[in-house]
Amino acid sequence: MRTIKLGVKSSEVYYLNELLLKLKYSVIVSDSFSVATDKAVRDFQLKNSLVVDGIVGLKTWSTLIEKSKNGFSTNNKLLSEQDLIDFANEHDLELAVVKAVNEVESGGKGFLVDGRPKILFEGHVFWRQLEVRGINPGTYANANTRDILYENQTKKYYVGGAAEYTRLEKAININPDKRFSDAAKCSASWGLYQIMGYNALTIGYGTIDEFVEKMYLNEGEHLKAFGLFLKTNKLIGYLRDKKWADFALRYNGKGYRTNKYDEKLMKAYLKFRS
Repeated sequence: MRTIKLGVKSSEVYYLNELLLKLKYSVIVSDSFSVATDKAVRDFQLKNSLVVDGIVGLKTWSTLIEKSKNGFSTNNKLLSEQDLIDFANEHDLELAVVKAVNEVESGGKGFLVDGRPKILFEGHVFWRQLEVRGINPGTYANANTRDILYENQTKKYYVGGAAEYTRLEKAININPDKRFSDAAKCSASWGLYQIMGYNALTIGYGTIDEFVEKMYLNEGEHLKAFGLFLKTNKLIGYLRDKKWADFALRYNGKGYRTNKYDEKLMKAYLKFRS
């Protein structure tokens, strides 16, 4: 783990926030080292006889991990080199291309510290998923459900980490009708590549439940789902031809220019090719 501090934005910070939340600190699980994260780190350092500087280096990392030791180990679920090699062979892609896409498009890791796949629940998608199942979402929209059921997209209800499962379960439990459970699972993005559940049937899974079960297994399954998504949406060819901008536009949307996804893909490819 590299040393991180206030202001850093990275996958290590996401993991740090997960550990702090597990230790009962009030932080939002995200990849941003916020003021709240800094405050929690300093409190943890104070209570564990560490230098109180807000910097998470070797000693603070070691102590955090030790204090969280009773957590679920995800080591046997992580993506392997062989997974990437198999993916490259299956889709007739250069391995450096696959590694570049994996580095840029994956969220760093696909599982929470408790062993469940990482998710993000989208309340505006839940609204639409209920509608396509013949259910009027307005009937269930009230003060109690405002954080999980809303008509327009917003990020203000994101909480990150394990708390996203609380939102998912809340959506599932609005009504015992199986349609609500299916709609809720279809309204979350899942795993390493954050594939929306509503893609499950179109990319080849029999049911949304089958897709979710696969997401619980390992990151290799996340990569497999990513491949199915790319194939279904005819994106493999852009990767074979190294048309980074065309791929980024179709996978990330028009915002790819702002985030320079195409440039990141090209730089990562050149790094792995060399």
